[in-house]
This record gives sequence, structure tokens and C-alpha cells, in this order.
Amino acid sequence: MKSKIEELNDKIAQAHLGGGKDRITKQHQKKKLTARERVEYLMDEGSFEEIGILVTHRTTDFGMAKELYYGDGVITGYGTINGRLVYVFAQDFTVFGGALSETHAEKICKVMDMAVKMGAPMIGLNDSGGARIQEGVRSLGGYADIFYRNVQASGVIPQLSAIMGPCAGGAVYSPAMTDFTMMVEDTSYMFVTGPSVVKTVTNETVTAEELGGASTHSTKSGVAHLTSANDVECLEDIKKLLSYLPQSNKETTAKLPYELNDEVREQLATIIPDNPNKPYDMHNVIAGIIDEDSFFEVHKNYAENIIVGFARLGGRSIGIVANQPMYLAGVLDVNSSKKAARFTRFCDCFNIPLLVLVDVPGFLPGTDQEWHGIIVHGAKLLYALSEATVPRITVITRKAYGGAYDVMNSKHIGADMNYAWPTAEIAVMGAKGASEIIFKNEINKAEDPAAKLLEKEAEYARLFANPYTAAQRGFVDEVILPEDTRRKLIKAYSMLENKVSTTPDRKHGNIPL
Repeated sequence: MKSKIEELNDKIAQAHLGGGKDRITKQHQKKKLTARERVEYLMDEGSFEEIGILVTHRTTDFGMAKELYYGDGVITGYGTINGRLVYVFAQDFTVFGGALSETHAEKICKVMDMAVKMGAPMIGLNDSGGARIQEGVRSLGGYADIFYRNVQASGVIPQLSAIMGPCAGGAVYSPAMTDFTMMVEDTSYMFVTGPSVVKTVTNETVTAEELGGASTHSTKSGVAHLTSANDVECLEDIKKLLSYLPQSNKETTAKLPYELNDEVREQLATIIPDNPNKPYDMHNVIAGIIDEDSFFEVHKNYAENIIVGFARLGGRSIGIVANQPMYLAGVLDVNSSKKAARFTRFCDCFNIPLLVLVDVPGFLPGTDQEWHGIIVHGAKLLYALSEATVPRITVITRKAYGGAYDVMNSKHIGADMNYAWPTAEIAVMGAKGASEIIFKNEINKAEDPAAKLLEKEAEYARLFANPYTAAQRGFVDEVILPEDTRRKLIKAYSMLENKVSTTPDRKHGNIPL
């Protein structure tokens, strides 16, 4: 018996070494944790239970029979994060550069299937150069098996992906289908084809960082929702993000203990400038509404004219979509529409109530936007909000013009409660533009056209650039003082807690992709 136990312990020790001490040292020299260190840091101490630690690949071609590593380049299993059950896989770059083989994929698929069955989040720590080329189509089939499961799990359990090293080829598509993708600055890359292939095919010279680094994907492509300075910060971000999410689509996020107080926030009354054309930071509005220091922004550096993220309100987890007047006056464009639509659909999948803060002058005009499909991309946000059945509340802080008023969670597309501040301007367009059209002849015939325009602007603003016409029609449920916003929202979400929505019987809708 003793020899049997020694044999087992020896095999486990070999598995813990991954590709060996030298490769572990190289990983540390790159300022990266090993796959096992990442899992141990992520999980509650002593909670991780590994599955498939003794798995090895089955390939005999190209001398691979002589290169066997227990675990086959990926650590898989389950454990807890802050006491909550989660499933995880972590690719081990010290073994074949984390390249995916048939058995490597089988291990990942096994824990993905378990996560769906148990209704628990799935977390992938990706550090892979792509498919293991020695296995040919078998490794490609392994990727497809994972992709299929990503789709089947979508909207059923939260799926989080951390890119913690170079990920190329097929390795990037699984993260792209998960709910949130995080990247580590300077050490992680994502691209379908690397710089050398780009050079060969298009004759472009580009670095890995420029092509697919964390900065590129968090600011230009929008592929990355969050970036972190190092591995530890990335793992902490996963823990924090998870705290706002439920275990599955059958649950709601646990409400933190909260004792209702006065809840009046005087600072909200001083945020909106007297000049309607002067910008202000919507983050200040958000901070004045939510529980202190609870805002967790995602996609922060992408399409900055709209803000999305999670927060707590009276201990309750909510999702926030907000126009940002500090960037492009808060207009809706191609990127901001896609960003907000994706976030909206995630919140709706997982029973997270939505708060929409509106200060939008319209859609961004111009050939660039039209040629890049603003019509269809703007429709994505309209579709996502119209489709959402979670509690939805809107607060119009200032401008709500044109079609953008409709899109930003208006009463007409199913919002449950719509509030407006006294500073709200709800109209087809701004007073100046409207006056130039409506009163064109009168202005042109005037002795002083400029003065007449100002007169007509004031007239239009008095009639339409306010929240009261909409309130009279019931399109706004209540015009409220800014300082009362938090109190009103806490009560409204409590009222909507047991909301039930019926939808037409269908397989699924056809969102304009």
C-alpha cells in the first residue's frame, strides 16, 4: 500500500510542476503567475477541488509520445469565491504554451457541463497560443466543442474570461462569446492572426501590443471590458465583478443588508449647469444616487459617450446605462449603441434591474456613422431595451431629443417608471434647430433675424424644452427634485421586485446584428 500511495503522490507532484521548474521561472520572469497560482489566489483558501489532474494527451505523432505532462496544460475544477460555488479552468502556458489539445478541450468541456447543471458561474483563465498543431483537426474539433458549450451556457450562467497571456487563433473566440472579457496590460494579447501573418498578407508592420494588446481592445475594438495592471489585480476584478452577479438565470443577486434612512442627496441639486450647452460628468450623478463607492464600471475606456456598469442601491445590485455629456455631448453613435445594448441584454439575462440615466441630444450625424451602419447599430440598443423584462427605470436629467429619447428606455418601449428632473428637455430637437425650421419664413422676413431667432428659441423652449408636456401625457410618471432621486429609486425598485412580464410565444427574436 505504501508504494501505491507514493506512486500517487509522485504523479500529483509532477502535475503540480506543470512544464517544469525552468518554465515556471520563465513565467515569473514575465511577471506572470502560473496557472496553479492563479487558481489558488482566485479561490477561497482550501476550497479548490481539481478534476482531471492525471489526464494526458493521446498523440503519438511528431514525437509527442515522449512529451507527456499530467493535466495536459490546463487546470480544471470547482471551488468557492466568497463562499459561492464557481467552476474554473486555467490554461498552463508552461505546458506546450497552453496550446489546446483534444484532451485539454475535454477537460474544459467537462467543467462547463457541470457548471450549467449546477447553475454556477464559469470562469476561464486563458493563456494559450491556440490549437496544438501536432493534433490537427482533433484540436480544432476541441475548440468547436467549447464554442458550442459557450453558446448553450449563454444566458444560463455567467461566463467570465480573463486573458492572462498571448491568445491567438481559435483561443480568442471562446472568450468573445462569454459575458465579460478581461485583459492584463503588457502581458496579454488577443488576435486572430499575429503580427507576422499580418505582415505577410497585408504588408502592414504592427507590434503584438498595437494589434491586440489590452489598450487596443479596451479603447478601439471594445473586445475587452476591463483591463488590469497585473495578474493579481485581474483576479481581484473577477471577484468584484462576480459579487454583482447571481449564480444563474434562475436566481437574483443576493441583497446586502441595508437600513433605509433619509436618503436625500443634496449634492445632486447642484450638478446640472445653468447653461444647457455646458457639459457635466454623469459619474457625479451616479455617485449621488448609488450606495457609497459601489459603482463598478465596465467598458470604461470604450465609447466613452455612454457609461455602463454595476452598482448597489439600498443593498440591491443594479445595472446602469447612462449618457455621458462630457464626451461627444452624450450622443448615441455606433460604438456606444453596441456597448449599451450588450450590457442591457446581459442584465436582462440575469435578473439585474436596469437604471437608465438620460442626457442625450440625439444620434451622431455624418457620413462616417451612416456608412458604418448607425441605423442598424442604434436599433440594437432599441431592441435590447424593448426586449428586457427586468425592472427598468429611467431618469431624464437634461436633454432627451429626437429618436434618442425613444431609444433610451422611454415609457413607450416598456420602461416601468420614468422620472424627470426639472432641468429635463424632452423634445424632437433642440430649441435653436427647431426654431430655424418651424419659424424659417418669419425669421427671414424679420428686420433683425438674429433677434427674432432668439425670441423664437425662447418660445419653443418654453413650450417644449421642459419635462411638463411629457408629464401631462403620462410619458413621464413624475417630475422630481434631483435630491430626491435616490429615495424615489429605492422605493420604486422595491415596488418592482416581483415584476412578472409575459412575452409572445416564440423561439427567439431576431435582433439586428
